[in-house]
Amino acid sequence: MSEQSSAGAEPEDGRLGGEDPPWVFWSRALSFGAVAGTAVGDRLRASGTFRMSDVDPDSTPGLRGGRRAAERDVKKHQDDLFELHQRLYAENKRSLLVVLQGMDTSGKDGTVTHVVRNFNPQGVLITPFKAPTPEERRHGFLWRIRRRLPQAGDIGIFNRSHYEDVLIARVHNLAPPTVIERRYRQINDFEKEVARSGTRIVKFCLHISYDEQRKRLVDRLKNPDKRWKFNEGDIEERARWDDYMSAYGLAISRCSTPEAPWYVVPADDKAYRNWAVSQILVETLRDMNPRYPRPKLDIPRLLKRLRD
Repeated sequence: MSEQSSAGAEPEDGRLGGEDPPWVFWSRALSFGAVAGTAVGDRLRASGTFRMSDVDPDSTPGLRGGRRAAERDVKKHQDDLFELHQRLYAENKRSLLVVLQGMDTSGKDGTVTHVVRNFNPQGVLITPFKAPTPEERRHGFLWRIRRRLPQAGDIGIFNRSHYEDVLIARVHNLAPPTVIERRYRQINDFEKEVARSGTRIVKFCLHISYDEQRKRLVDRLKNPDKRWKFNEGDIEERARWDDYMSAYGLAISRCSTPEAPWYVVPADDKAYRNWAVSQILVETLRDMNPRYPRPKLDIPRLLKRLRD
C-alpha cells in the first residue's frame, strides 16, 4: 500500500456540499459465509458491519477437492468467460467493472494474469491506478476513475481504485476524518450512478494474512526474477497492518451495496483465489445473461448473392 491517495478538490463534482452527518452502520449482521445457497458469490459477499478478522485468509469456502479441483475448474471457466464476454461485447448495451483491492502481494496482478486474461482482449480495459498525477490532483478523487470506466460491451479492470482514497488516506491521515467520511457517501452515489447507466460492478478484496505477506516478500528478495517487484516501502507499511485492516473493514462495511457488492476472497492459497474470482465472474455474467443480437436479415437473398 505504498501508493499515495489523491488530494483533489472536495466535494467531488460539486454535488455534495458541506459535511455529511455521521454514518450509521447497516443494522443487519455480517453475512459472509452465512447466506443460503451454494453460489460462491453468496458465500463471499460481505454486508453489514464487517471486520477483516471475520475472514480466515487461509480458508477455502465452497471449494471441494482441493487444489486439483480448483485448477480444473479454472481451466473449465476459460471457455465460459470468453463466451460470456463475447456475448456481452456483441450485445453492446451493458458493461462489467471489476475492482481489485488488497494489501501488497495479495495477488492483484496474479488475478489479472490468471483469470482476467480469459476475456476477449479487444473488449478489456485494464487500469492499474498509481499515485495521482498533478493534473489528477487538481480534480476530485473520482475524476480519474470516471475517465476509465468501460464502454458498452467492454469489461473494465481496476487494479487498485477509488478506494485508495479511503484506505491509505485514512491510514496515513492524508485527509481530515470528515472528508474521508464524506467520500464513503460519494463512492456509494458514484457506484449507484454507474450501475444505473448499465455497468455491473463487482469488487474483490483479496485478503492475505500478515505471515503470508512476509513469505511472499521474502520470496521476492530471494528470487532474482522477482526482485523487480520488491519495494522497501512495503516493509514500512507492514507496521501499519492493523490500521489497514481497520480501514478495509470500514470501507467494506460502508460501501458493500446491492448495486456494487464487495466479495472478500481468502487469498493465502493462490489456486483458491483464482478459482473463487473466476467462479464469481462466471456467476455474475450468467446472471447478466448477455445475448447475441438478432438482426433482421433476408437470409435467402443474401445467400443467393454470395453464390453468384
